[in-house]
Amino acid sequence: MASKAKTPSARRGEELEREYVIPLRASQHQPSRRRRAGHALETVRRFVVRHMKGRPEDVWIDPRLNEHVWERGIQHIPSRVRVKAIRFEDGLIEVDLLDTE
Repeated sequence: MASKAKTPSARRGEELEREYVIPLRASQHQPSRRRRAGHALETVRRFVVRHMKGRPEDVWIDPRLNEHVWERGIQHIPSRVRVKAIRFEDGLIEVDLLDTE
């Protein structure tokens, strides 16, 4: 059988950079009021793991993204967040807040 040729972005050894809009609306309704911000950050981590094909322990969330989620407190999180995710050659994934200029 002939094997499928992998596209350059699907190879594990290369750097991959993508932009995502991550919906956090469900994080406003699922957890209790005092756990919303933490649940939103876990939602970001799960989303990036699923879409960038990584592992949860390899995801690094930038402090600017953390501050953006916590900006209005633990109860009032944003409904969506725009991020830039970069998977490096060693498998680490960096998630940064996308500047909205």
